[in-house]
Amino acid sequence: MRRVLTAAILVPLSALVAACGVHHPNTADANNNGTYVVAGPMTYQLQVSRALNQYGSEDSGYLAGLPKRDAKLAPDQLWFGVFLWAKNRTKQPQQTTAAFDVVDTQGNVYHPVFYNNPYVWTSQTLKPGAIQPNPDTTAGFGPTQGQLLLFKFNTSVYSNRPLTLEIRGNTGKVWATISLDL
Repeated sequence: MRRVLTAAILVPLSALVAACGVHHPNTADANNNGTYVVAGPMTYQLQVSRALNQYGSEDSGYLAGLPKRDAKLAPDQLWFGVFLWAKNRTKQPQQTTAAFDVVDTQGNVYHPVFYNNPYVWTSQTLKPGAIQPNPDTTAGFGPTQGQLLLFKFNTSVYSNRPLTLEIRGNTGKVWATISLDL
């Protein structure tokens, strides 16, 4: 009985010890929504990414406040939302980035549409240990628990998958990438 108990304790413990020191690259793939990536001084997490339906009750709230010049979709376009979370894991206040883009396999680059909406991502200064979105905000309390990066894609992206979200620093350098599911 003692050997069984010892084995029951040592096997899980050895798995934990073996995981120590494992390096996690700054890339997450579409099968791992929720994977963390380190991008500069912040850790980012893809909460969810998906096509948005401007006529659906939930999604219409995400698109409220779009400027008229951006609000119309051509017949060959679609809205795509990337919902992100970030945490400052340093001991100093840090600024989250506002520099994102999505690249398809043909090299087409898409930039987010920024507008005034409580769900939309805005660069913020986070205190040590603070997260974005704050849990007490509309975005933090909402169903995705992430802030929205809104993209207007051509429907050709369905033929040019996978898509890659690039998280960039202030100098334009790519800090981390996340493969997106579409």
